[in-house]
Amino acid sequence: MELAFDIARVTLTLMFLLYASWSDWKTREVSNKVWMAFAPLAFSVTIIEFVLYTQELLFGYLISFALTSVIAVALFYAGAFGGADAKALMCIALALPSPVRLVSSVSLYLPIFPFTVFSNSVLLAAFSAVYALFRNLAWKLRANSGLFSGFENESTLRKITVLFTGYKVAPASLEKTPHSYPLEDITVKEDGSTERKLMAFPKDETREAIVARIVSASRERKIQDGVWATPGLPLLIFITAGLVIALLVGDLIWIILRFFLG
Repeated sequence: MELAFDIARVTLTLMFLLYASWSDWKTREVSNKVWMAFAPLAFSVTIIEFVLYTQELLFGYLISFALTSVIAVALFYAGAFGGADAKALMCIALALPSPVRLVSSVSLYLPIFPFTVFSNSVLLAAFSAVYALFRNLAWKLRANSGLFSGFENESTLRKITVLFTGYKVAPASLEKTPHSYPLEDITVKEDGSTERKLMAFPKDETREAIVARIVSASRERKIQDGVWATPGLPLLIFITAGLVIALLVGDLIWIILRFFLG
């Protein structure tokens, strides 16, 4: 029966995450109804199994959910996570707080299973940085100009962050592509001059205002090159893939470290 509960929890999690990933891909949004249905079902199945068979693990269950929730909320407020991504991670913590018997043979380092899912998803999403880097190099060669002209006062760290998370696009394309988020903003000073500033993370809640300022500046010829933007990756797809890999293979970062460290 314990194995049946594990299969039920994994199946439940995959069903909701696959639907959420599809919704994230199509609209970059996931209805709160998904998490309102997922969370109580996940909690119910998990708590019944723990109470019936492994009462000694209940405290660990609470710790796993609490730590996962703190990290998810912190990342959300830091701008690195969307609301749906944070809710997905917390729901995973409700359904799969610790490694299940189905993954007993895979390589796991941390006993808190949602951390493994999260680290896997971050590593997978990081591969998109390779694409961004090559696209930026291609733009530099084609335009034969500096990638950060006009941003001389920005820190090196912020430039590197933007270099791997975004790329140059035409200002007008920001209006036509709702899933594209500016990684820079422009302000007009009292003397009429303009100042462009990079943003390490896109600001969804102020996107329209920032895009309007950028497009207006472009029409006034105050911006004569591309602007930095990020496509707004559907992170839920990476989270779902990270879960599948965690179930089939384990902790990718731990596996890589073990490979290089012997």
